[in-house]
Amino acid sequence: MSQVLDTPPPTQAPADDDLAALAARHGLSVSGARPSLPEYVRQLWERRHFITAFATAKLTAQYSQAKLGQVWQVMTPLLNAAVYYFIFGVLLGTSHGVPDYIPFLVTGVFIWTFTQSSIMAGTRAISGNLGLVRALHFPRAALPISFCLQQLQQLLFSMAALIVILLCFGIPVSASWLLAIPALVLQFVFNAGVSMIMARWGAKTPDIAQLMPFILRTWMYVSGVMWSISKLTEKDHLPHIVTVLLETNPAAVYIDLMRYALIDSFHARQLPPHVWPAAFGWALLAGIGGFIYFWKAEETYGRG
Repeated sequence: MSQVLDTPPPTQAPADDDLAALAARHGLSVSGARPSLPEYVRQLWERRHFITAFATAKLTAQYSQAKLGQVWQVMTPLLNAAVYYFIFGVLLGTSHGVPDYIPFLVTGVFIWTFTQSSIMAGTRAISGNLGLVRALHFPRAALPISFCLQQLQQLLFSMAALIVILLCFGIPVSASWLLAIPALVLQFVFNAGVSMIMARWGAKTPDIAQLMPFILRTWMYVSGVMWSISKLTEKDHLPHIVTVLLETNPAAVYIDLMRYALIDSFHARQLPPHVWPAAFGWALLAGIGGFIYFWKAEETYGRG
């Protein structure tokens, strides 16, 4: 005689809507959920002290193992400027026709290094700090912003050496030096925006950090760090589109602003009328656009 065994009916999994309703009823929310944009800005402002402290701690620890310590904050860009002067100024002759070439070069190297280091640090801001991202709840934009602030602090140390160089080459202190403040503010906003874009890309594809040095080196060579863009474009042998791209290159724009502010031989006629509007435009485009672009992926950071 056969025996029929009754099997229990299959259990139906609760629908997603039911789970969401259950969670809402008990006051639960998605871990790491993206807040609204105004709320995100408010959270960042509440953590402003963490951002500045984190940037300062990173800067202090950067050269803690070196015997010369924080002296390398100034020595590194100065040594880079010395190498570029020998190769481009002496061997390739790009210093011809450029007055005050050494202050011209050192200013370009320092300002370019600020942008380069900010973008490189931003690229690794999430992927290089996964332990912090996964352990603590905070707006992730704090990381790329703090790394940019770290690079700004380092630039301010370097600016002390730059002022000494300017004075040694007979460049007098003038009221135009005050223009360096808005120029640096605009450059910081631009750098922070690009860093947040790169932080999102780097979080998704960490290998992009290996590619960035080649991209940034190419960008440096077309940004007028070691040579004068105006001297090249005034010969009128380049296609118009190339001239426009060179003159509106954001790195070149911020370098030109700083040279105009600090070097008295870099006259107003060498600063095209579009430079200040371009500096504001790039800062707004990169700063606001990069921030929103980064915020849209807030829920994905730190999740493998």
